[in-house]
Amino acid sequence: MITAQQMRAARALASIDQKTLAERAGVSLPTIQRMEASDGVVRGVVDTLMKVIQALDGAGVELIGENQASERGGRGVRLKPAAPQNPQG
Repeated sequence: MITAQQMRAARALASIDQKTLAERAGVSLPTIQRMEASDGVVRGVVDTLMKVIQALDGAGVELIGENQASERGGRGVRLKPAAPQNPQG
């Protein structure tokens, strides 16, 4: 799933604080604080985890899982490429 370290890094990349992430995910601030304070993989209700992951995705952050392709391996986060602009014309 997602680690507490990934969650903090993803928030930093998206330039959002815990309160903003909580609002975007539709969960409480203490829930985000508890998730980020955990060791290793964040544990919790799957629905809540999915809301947080979707909120981070909506903020333009891609989470890299343990077995997903990355140049150096391991877990991580990266900014997604910007969506192409639809030219008016």
